Amino acid sequence: MSTSSPEAVKKLLENMQTDLRSLSMECKKKFPPVKEAAESGIVKIKTIAARNTDILAALKENSSEVVQPFLMGCGTKEPKITQLCLAAIQRLMSHEVVSEAAAGNIINMLWQLMENGLEELKLLQTVLVLLTTNTVVHDEVLSKAIVLCFRLHFTKDNITNNTAAATVRQVVTVVFERMVAEDERFKGIVEQPPPVQGNTNRRSVTTLRPSAKDAYMLFQDLCQLVNADAPYWLVGMTEMTRTFGLELLESVLNDFPGVFLQHQEFSFLLKERVCPLVIKLFSPNIKFRQGSSSAASPVPVEKPYFPICMRLLRVVSVLIKHFYSLLVTECEIFLSLLVKFLDGEKPQWLRAVAVESVHRLCVQPHLLRSFCQSYDMKQHSTKVFRDIVNALGSFIQSLFIVPNVGNASAVGAPAGGSGSGPQGTAQGGPGPGGVSGTLTTQAAFEYRGTWIPLMTVSAQGSAKATYLEMLDKVEPPSIPEGYAMSVAFSGLLDLVRGITTMIEKELAAEEEAAAESREAQPDHNWQPPPGAHLVWEEMVSACWCGLLAALSLLLDASTDETATENILKAELTMASLCGRLGLVTPRDAFITAICKASLPPHYALTVLSSNAANLSSKAYSIQGQNVQIISPSSESHQQVVAVGQPLSAQPQGTVVLTAKNIQCMRTLLNLAHCHGAVLGTSWQLVLATLQHLVWILGLKPSVGGALKPGRAVEGPTTVLTTAVMTDLPVISNILSRLFESSQYLDDVSLHHLINALCSLSLEAMEMAYGTNKEPSLFAVAKLLETGLVNMDRIEILWRPLTGHLLEKVCQHPNSRMREWGAEALTALIKAGLDYKHEPPLGQNQRLQLLLLNPLKELSNVLHADIRQKQLESVLQILQSQGDSLGPGWPLVLGVIGAIRNDQGESLIRTAFQCLQLVVTDFLPTMPCTCLQIVVDVAGSFGLQNQELNISLTSIGLLWNISDHFFQRGEAITKDLDREEEAQQKQAREKGETLNRPFHPAPPFDCLWLCLYAKLGELCVDPRPAVRKSAGQTLFSTIAAHGTLLHQPTWHIVVWKVLFHLLNCVRTSSTTADKEKIESGGGNILIHHSRDTAEKQWAETWVLTLAGVARIFNTRRYLLQKLGDFFEAWEVLLTHIQSAALSKNNEVSLAALKSFQEILQIVTPAKDSDKAGDAFAAIGVPPVLIDPLSASGPGRPLVRSDSLVERLTCYNGAELQAPPPGEESALEDLTLWWSAWNTWYRTGTDSTRPPSGQTEKLSFIPSQPFLTALIQIFPALYQHIKANFSMEDLKKLGVILHGAVSVPISSDASPFILPSYTEAVLTSLQEAVLTALDVLQKAICVGPENLQVMYPAIFEQLLLFVEFSCKPPQYGRIETKHVANAKYNQAEWVALNYVPFAERSLEVLVELYHKTACHKAVINEKVLQGIIKTLRMPLGLKYACPSESTWKLAVSSLLKVLSIGLPVARQHSASGKFDTMWPELANAFEDFLFTKSSPPDNLSIQEFQKNEAIDVEVVQLISSEILPFANFIPKDFVGQIMAMLNKGSIHSQSPSFTEAEIDVRMREEFSKVCFETLLQFSFSNKASTPQEGFISRMALSVLLKRSQDVLQRYVEDERLSGRCPLPRQQVTEIIFVLKAISTLMDSLKKTQPENVDDRTWAQVIALYPTLVECITCSSSEVSSALKEALGPFKDFMQAPISRVHNGDS
Repeated sequence: MSTSSPEAVKKLLENMQTDLRSLSMECKKKFPPVKEAAESGIVKIKTIAARNTDILAALKENSSEVVQPFLMGCGTKEPKITQLCLAAIQRLMSHEVVSEAAAGNIINMLWQLMENGLEELKLLQTVLVLLTTNTVVHDEVLSKAIVLCFRLHFTKDNITNNTAAATVRQVVTVVFERMVAEDERFKGIVEQPPPVQGNTNRRSVTTLRPSAKDAYMLFQDLCQLVNADAPYWLVGMTEMTRTFGLELLESVLNDFPGVFLQHQEFSFLLKERVCPLVIKLFSPNIKFRQGSSSAASPVPVEKPYFPICMRLLRVVSVLIKHFYSLLVTECEIFLSLLVKFLDGEKPQWLRAVAVESVHRLCVQPHLLRSFCQSYDMKQHSTKVFRDIVNALGSFIQSLFIVPNVGNASAVGAPAGGSGSGPQGTAQGGPGPGGVSGTLTTQAAFEYRGTWIPLMTVSAQGSAKATYLEMLDKVEPPSIPEGYAMSVAFSGLLDLVRGITTMIEKELAAEEEAAAESREAQPDHNWQPPPGAHLVWEEMVSACWCGLLAALSLLLDASTDETATENILKAELTMASLCGRLGLVTPRDAFITAICKASLPPHYALTVLSSNAANLSSKAYSIQGQNVQIISPSSESHQQVVAVGQPLSAQPQGTVVLTAKNIQCMRTLLNLAHCHGAVLGTSWQLVLATLQHLVWILGLKPSVGGALKPGRAVEGPTTVLTTAVMTDLPVISNILSRLFESSQYLDDVSLHHLINALCSLSLEAMEMAYGTNKEPSLFAVAKLLETGLVNMDRIEILWRPLTGHLLEKVCQHPNSRMREWGAEALTALIKAGLDYKHEPPLGQNQRLQLLLLNPLKELSNVLHADIRQKQLESVLQILQSQGDSLGPGWPLVLGVIGAIRNDQGESLIRTAFQCLQLVVTDFLPTMPCTCLQIVVDVAGSFGLQNQELNISLTSIGLLWNISDHFFQRGEAITKDLDREEEAQQKQAREKGETLNRPFHPAPPFDCLWLCLYAKLGELCVDPRPAVRKSAGQTLFSTIAAHGTLLHQPTWHIVVWKVLFHLLNCVRTSSTTADKEKIESGGGNILIHHSRDTAEKQWAETWVLTLAGVARIFNTRRYLLQKLGDFFEAWEVLLTHIQSAALSKNNEVSLAALKSFQEILQIVTPAKDSDKAGDAFAAIGVPPVLIDPLSASGPGRPLVRSDSLVERLTCYNGAELQAPPPGEESALEDLTLWWSAWNTWYRTGTDSTRPPSGQTEKLSFIPSQPFLTALIQIFPALYQHIKANFSMEDLKKLGVILHGAVSVPISSDASPFILPSYTEAVLTSLQEAVLTALDVLQKAICVGPENLQVMYPAIFEQLLLFVEFSCKPPQYGRIETKHVANAKYNQAEWVALNYVPFAERSLEVLVELYHKTACHKAVINEKVLQGIIKTLRMPLGLKYACPSESTWKLAVSSLLKVLSIGLPVARQHSASGKFDTMWPELANAFEDFLFTKSSPPDNLSIQEFQKNEAIDVEVVQLISSEILPFANFIPKDFVGQIMAMLNKGSIHSQSPSFTEAEIDVRMREEFSKVCFETLLQFSFSNKASTPQEGFISRMALSVLLKRSQDVLQRYVEDERLSGRCPLPRQQVTEIIFVLKAISTLMDSLKKTQPENVDDRTWAQVIALYPTLVECITCSSSEVSSALKEALGPFKDFMQAPISRVHNGDS
């Protein structure tokens, strides 16, 4: 509630009335006048209240009267009344209702009270209220009031004194505040100050306004008083102290600097009065030297007096702080004095307060800057600023060096020294938990045995002094040990902090201004004001030496972490500031200091020592003292936290790291992290130091270049305490962050950093040479980290970075070094590709190639580990970036393909993984121009010889690649054509010709050709498995995808790919080694069919030939359109022939298979020779087959989506129906005759038996080969039969005969021959017969002129029939019978030709059956030939190799004769058959009366069967020959008769047993012979008498012979008595008896007229002889006899009377 509000006014009036009433009550008895005055006062107040609206103003007007009663009350000197009155007066004052006059009265009254010594405190209070509530008191009144307070200050009462002192201070303040307020009021009004007259002591104050004048007078008098002169204005002063005066002066100067700066009058006072005064008062201190005037000093004033000295310093501080600009010269003196007070010879307390004063300056950077501008930068002026800094430095040094003379007790005091009194303890070591005696380690500095504790003197940035504030002390206090040091230390830190902060703020402002101006006018170059920079540089130049000296010393001496932290921070900020200002020497000096402090003492690090040498050569002189930049001595008792190995080329002992080293290291990291931009060349120092520290601590690089704690390889010497162990991750983290922050550096700074790292790396490499010791990888790791964080501007640092890693690190002999070089390089490349660049890599081809290039360069490094790394990273790049590589593909593929055989398997394996990934995932996304590279790379993996599986798999990849070409053919073609056009255009512009492989072919075809060429190379690889796989792939590819090629390209395929391959394979096969290959490495067994190189090559030859043939077959219609098809055909046939004639069964056989294939002979196994059938087999409706033939003559089947084509490609049938109108092409005769010639040459050469005696057996073709060879003929013949001549037939015959004659090697016999007993034809023999069959069928249906060939065929067949008895010879080779051959010996086995011969015989008979009547057959005496040939088996009979042979021969003879004899009879006149008859007779003779005896084991049944055959022959004679005797030559008939005669009495063979004898005597045969003879003899009247004679003669001979035999038997029987006759004889008689019975039967059957009488007589004459035999003892003879006698009953009849018809 304000004092002027109605309520307040009302209250005031009430209170006043109350006060007056109280006053009148008190004075009623003793002081009636006062009472009356009080009562009238009440009335007065009431009146004023009633009459006026503005009551307060009215009161003020009448205030003299209103106050009067109270003044009178005070005059009573009665305490109670006085107090009441003073209170009332104060109330009035506080409501500002006291006028000037009233105020004067009040002051006078108070003066009286003062002189009487009454109510002193109340007086002071009243004065204060009066002066503070209003401004009515001026001039003398005011001065009187002030003097009153001064007087009260010097009373005896302590409380009064103090209160008065406070009041004085407040009053002085009020006076100046009034002046300030007055200035404010007149602010706008400009006054003309009158000219200053003279320079008198009492300056004219007329120019000042009232309040100012009061202030001026007061200040002037204060100066007078301090100077011990009489005051001008403060009249009535009785006494005054200098200390109080100085304090008042200080407070005015400090609180109202504006007054002095704005008013000349006051400035004058400062210059003329204050400064001289201060300098005068200082004099005792300046002259005093400790110890020089200790006891008897003549002038006692001269001794420095602590209270004054301390107050003087405070004044000086204020003067310098506020009025420096007015008092430049004076301040120079003051500052010089201050510096002098720091001298070691001054008393301790003086040094302490001086240091406190200096500290006060240190916290005012702007002031320091002014010093620098005013003194240091002026010529011929004291370098004040430099001196201050150096003085502080020297002061600190002196504390370490000079013992504290003045304060002996403190020197010996322990930490927290109680010896220096309570003060010491209070200021002692502020340990973590306050001061607890000596238990806490106190923060302190220790240097060469001097121990100085450190105290907390003031908060950072404020100079809170201790001794400058001791205004109550008269005696100099004892200064605790370490106090001065602590203040100096704080001062130093504040100085650095202040200067750097100030300059940095201004720098920042300047940069901001520059940025703004750039935005406003981009083209205008903003220039900073030059002055500022000069000042900053001067300030730094002036102070850095002193600071560095002091800080280095302190850093070395510091034992407290916080102190160390502060020192380091100061060094750090200075280094950074110097860097920003471009002051290189000081920057490097500070950085070197931090670096040295980080490393163990005396650590040999060249970078630092050279730098330190530069610095220490500059010793700075401070006031004649040398300030050495102290090099760390570090015997200080620091806590050791780590022991490690120094990083040096020669192994040395261990070094020790202390906690402080680690702390310094962190500062170093901090410096690099936050101020990297200003480090420039000093990166070198920083990084070198860090590298050594990292090494000692045993940090090792990990992924991405971050350093992690790891055990060193030689690590037993590294010992880390737990303290540092917990710190390590932090340090490593900061290290990483340090390099992360490189992304904020500008390009130049970044280059500085990179250069520094590179040179560090070079040093590390130098050290690592020649040792396998762990190298320092710091630089490499950090290069990596720096690269990774600067990806956004990678281009500017890529070349130096990768260049260094590639050329230096990756080539280093130390493997760890190398490994990291590669790690760094590959990580950078991967990150570079991963990074989202602007614009993206896809659109920035140059950058992409720049990034990938180092990867390619790595291929030139010979170390395998590097290549491994390179390839692994390629794999990762493919996995992460494969889709976006684009133009980078050639580089990547180049890296994958840069494999050599001298590299290890693992490298090749990794590279191959990359390739597999490329082929499986990235073919569609890569530019088509790279596809050829992919093919080449895949090929090179096929050709490497380190790892067979990879070679094989790479061939599989080539197949996948071909599939890709096929599926995306159209897209690839388009791309390639576009590229081709562009290249051609370029070539035209340059005037060159476009040079690419297979040039004339279109680009897509060229791609295929490259693929084929690669596979072709692989087909002649030294390893059989590779060849096989490549061959299969090559032919499959051509088969599956060949349709995509243009027709002209096929020309290249045939000649450059296929035939070239065939030539190579043939050459390799024929020259291959025949040495046996021992089983391969380990336990791989090699099959005997592949155990020589030759055999392995044979397989390749087989595959290749088959493949080429298949292509010729399936693509024939395409190839035939090429101009030179016939030449190609001939070449192919030549290849087939040379393969067929090679001395390798496998090759030769396969050659024939290929021959069959190109002739399109489908072997019976695959009967799907019609495209339609093939499709039907897969279930495609036949309708679909049409489009196949619909495609035009150009490039068939271009539509790759045509279903039929897909089917033909993948069905394996690989057949293509030829387009219409081209069937005739297959019939092209020249081709077929060319094939026939090849066949003939092959057949002739392979079946020609070896000539001469060959010991070492020459090559004999195998059965399957010959079979295949012969099997080709029928099909071939179909095409050439039109012109097939007799000449050709003869050639064929030679080949067939030769083929059949070839023996089999014994080890193959079990597979080809059945067991000997089974009559089976070999496939070869079947083929031969088939060939003949084809021929004869062709002749049969062919024109007449062909039939002349029949005899030749018969001749051929007959030759084969002879084989049954006389196997053919093959040259002079000894063959064994199969039963005697040993399976595992190299012997030749003759085949069992019987089945073949027999089969030939059957064919022959059949053929004869068909052709017997043909002219040629008759003319060429075929029948005679047949009979002649059959004579051999017939004659041999039982001696034949096989029993079946003669039986078949007989049956065949019978069949042939049954057909042939009628023909012979028909042509008997022509004489063409004349020679046949004797042949036939001989044949019969040889067969029926064979010289060979039947085998012993012949069973009776068998014998009877054989006999039946003989009988059949006789029957043939009786039915087919004898009846036609008149057409037959007589000699022949004679021969036949003789034969029959012989047969009818044929003797038995002598070997029969008794039991069998009756059977074995061929009685059936004899019977038939008899019958035939008889029948023939008696049949009818003989056509010629000669014949009849022959038969009769034969009969009589027979009978005569029987008679003789019987008679001889009877006689012998009689003679022998009981002894049995020889068995032969018994047999003979039995036979004769049987013959007789047969004869009787025959005679009975014959017509009687055919038998003449003599015959009958002879027969009957036998009867008695027969009867004679009855006595024989042999039962067998008896039974035969019985049969013989039986028929005679027919002769027993009554004799017929000769007399007929009753004649007697």
